[in-house]
Amino acid sequence: MAALGGANLIYGLGMLELGITFDFAQLVMDNEMAKMIKKAVSGISVTEETLAVDVIKQVGAGGEFVTSDHTFQHFKTAHSQTKLIDRRMRDTWLGLGGKDFTERAYEVAISILENHKPDPLPAGAAEKIREIVEQAEKEYGINK
Repeated sequence: MAALGGANLIYGLGMLELGITFDFAQLVMDNEMAKMIKKAVSGISVTEETLAVDVIKQVGAGGEFVTSDHTFQHFKTAHSQTKLIDRRMRDTWLGLGGKDFTERAYEVAISILENHKPDPLPAGAAEKIREIVEQAEKEYGINK
């Protein structure tokens, strides 16, 4: 994720040591945090549906909302869906290996590097990129 929207560019994803070092796991972690920030700044939708006044009246004060169809329909949109931060109880987390944020990020980065198959560039794209580079080289007096 390069930007949160518009001109609000997030700079330095994956960079360490003032940009001297690049780390794929750091890129994965920074991307995860950027998605969480994007979710937070996008605000909360306040509508008749999201307020769920009818559900609140039906369940009542001190009632239980977890098994409500409304909760099931909306719980994934209420917060960021992080894949790297484990929010389980400590004993459960430890029982599943106790991998922290960094360990999970390295696993994701390695998986991407080993398995990702990018879509090929459209026809003519490589030639257009070469043309742009050659124009820049000419403009800046760069000799090949």
